[in-house]
Amino acid sequence: MSNDAIQLEVFKHLFASVAEEMGVRLKRSAFSPNIKERCDYSCAVFNAQGVLIAQAEHIPVHLGAMPLSVQACLKRLTFASGDVAIVNDPYEGGTHLPDITLVSPVFSVSDGQEVLLGFVANRAHHSDVGGMSPGSMPLSRELYQEGIIIPAVKLVSAGQRNQGLWDFFLANVRTPIERAGDLHAQLAANRTGIERLQSLVERYGQEVVSMHMEGLLTYSERMTRKLIVTLPDGTYRYEDYLDNDGIDSDPIKIAVAITIQGEEMVVDFEGSAPQCKGSVNAVYAITVSATAYVLRCLLGLDIPGNSGCMAPVTVLAPEGSVIKAIRPAAVAAGNVETAQRIVDVLIGALAQACPDRVPAASQGTMNNVTIGGWDPERQRTFAYYETLGGGMGAGHHHHGASGVHSHMTNTLNTPVEALEYAYPFRIIHYGIREGTGGDGVYRGGEGVTREIEFLHEAQVTILSDRRQTKPYGLAGGIPGMTGRNVLIRNGEERVLPGKIQLDVCAGDRLRIETPGGGGYGREKG
Repeated sequence: MSNDAIQLEVFKHLFASVAEEMGVRLKRSAFSPNIKERCDYSCAVFNAQGVLIAQAEHIPVHLGAMPLSVQACLKRLTFASGDVAIVNDPYEGGTHLPDITLVSPVFSVSDGQEVLLGFVANRAHHSDVGGMSPGSMPLSRELYQEGIIIPAVKLVSAGQRNQGLWDFFLANVRTPIERAGDLHAQLAANRTGIERLQSLVERYGQEVVSMHMEGLLTYSERMTRKLIVTLPDGTYRYEDYLDNDGIDSDPIKIAVAITIQGEEMVVDFEGSAPQCKGSVNAVYAITVSATAYVLRCLLGLDIPGNSGCMAPVTVLAPEGSVIKAIRPAAVAAGNVETAQRIVDVLIGALAQACPDRVPAASQGTMNNVTIGGWDPERQRTFAYYETLGGGMGAGHHHHGASGVHSHMTNTLNTPVEALEYAYPFRIIHYGIREGTGGDGVYRGGEGVTREIEFLHEAQVTILSDRRQTKPYGLAGGIPGMTGRNVLIRNGEERVLPGKIQLDVCAGDRLRIETPGGGGYGREKG
């Protein structure tokens, strides 16, 4: 069987379908609304060296960073059939502590011997993993405040669960039944991936499957090099700012210089702010993930999303900066907020090289809301987490979409019915925030407004951005409108900071107004 274009296309879809089916199993088995409704998870397939071969169309910030988690597991552990590793440490390829990754080896039998074919892995955002506030997305100053830290260790060895580790984890979270249910769903997803890859070996043989894994890596690298060579050589710079870190009020600069020379690209974040007190610090895995995402979007082709895409790209980031933090810097918001701004500066720089191929800035935030406490009606603790959509930036030939999750998040919204069924609050309003997209020949998308009424007292944490800095327009387009957070108590409105932790009472209302996207092009006249 030759490794030709038709065979590669077939295997591209076969490997991707393994990851997609893993995601379906995870979604249908999960307990938490965050996973089963919002689909806040990602699944992928790796070769025997832990190199990303295929991924499902899940969460960009997960998928770009997950290879580093798999590599961390390979460095620490020796795998045998029936093993499952667990890791959430951001400094071992993780993103932030609520994102828990499970990694399983896939063995096939060749000439009566077990042979390592590769790995399957999935990452899911758990709505609570302990720490100083419900939802584990606090206004923290160090990693230890954000929840339980799990280095790369075995959760399952030769098919036997490590009960001590399992019990230890569940004893450190606020919602152990929900966490156990979500972990069982992740284990089931990996089992599905193992079964599907083994069935490919049974059908095509070990040698053919492995050959096409390598062939797809080579193909993706070749196509990426062909893309880069179409861009004009030169160095393109851009900088943008996070509003603040939630502790100090100063804006936080993220700068990039993209150098294109022939078919290679160097992405250098020198000049970005030092790591800060608050939790907006991003680990290097996040920075690589954001870069991989932007490059993948720029390709605009249906090529495999694997590690080959990054082979011609070098990512440089200063050690101890806000985009390459060092332990024990707090990182809860780096995954969700700083990742978005990294994308913004990359797009801003590339707009100088290929203005017709990139859009204006999207909302630039995930508008993270976590709510937790005691539910007296259901007689249990609860922890709710959600990100909210906003406006997409307009492009060279199109308006921006309204009320959608953009760039590094790819989740759905939690349906109102699911929220009110699972948690002690009520949704008063949920709709498009008219007039928030930036004007231009093509208009930026509109943000959304979601207003929640609390039926009982609770703790709330908001991690949001673009409350002070606007999403930029391109080619003369107008920036999108900033977002706004409002607490309504006894009929009086209080505008809240973008990043805040507060206690609320029964009858209080929280209104989140998300930013619009930037416009594209200058109107004539």
